[in-house]
Amino acid sequence: MTDLPPLRRLLKTASGRCDGAVILDYDARLVRRKRLQTAEGRGFLLDLAEVTNLDDWWGFELEDGTTLEIVPADEALVEVKGDLARLAWHIGNRHTPCQIEETRLLIRHDHVIEAMLAQLGARLRKVTGPFTPEGGAYGHGRTMGHDHGHVHEQAPTLAHRHDHAH
Repeated sequence: MTDLPPLRRLLKTASGRCDGAVILDYDARLVRRKRLQTAEGRGFLLDLAEVTNLDDWWGFELEDGTTLEIVPADEALVEVKGDLARLAWHIGNRHTPCQIEETRLLIRHDHVIEAMLAQLGARLRKVTGPFTPEGGAYGHGRTMGHDHGHVHEQAPTLAHRHDHAH
């Protein structure tokens, strides 16, 4: 297949047309510079100014006007059922990405987290589907652990540096 021209811009919402799709798993949707392929096998260069969470965007517009939708790929996941509020709290307390739905939570396979959830009474089942977890608590897209790379708005007496272990 022939290559497509490079990215012109990210699209926040669907444009008037869609020329194809780029299917990416959760990890691949956090990107700065990478050669991507459409579902049809045509390649193009994505070269962004900074690391970007593509979950916040509808798709791509390439230099020639081609528009491509970003589609989350199916992944191996773990369905979590039980006391969802309590289980979600424990998942979030471990900075683990979690997709929150009305009747279940979805996480990626992690034997340590799964063991903790089972001990808390969760019913766990392996499933497959797109993984679109909630963004970080401060509106910056991904849950990345405690060192978020930004300053908290705190009273001066509460401010602290993040160069220590927790």
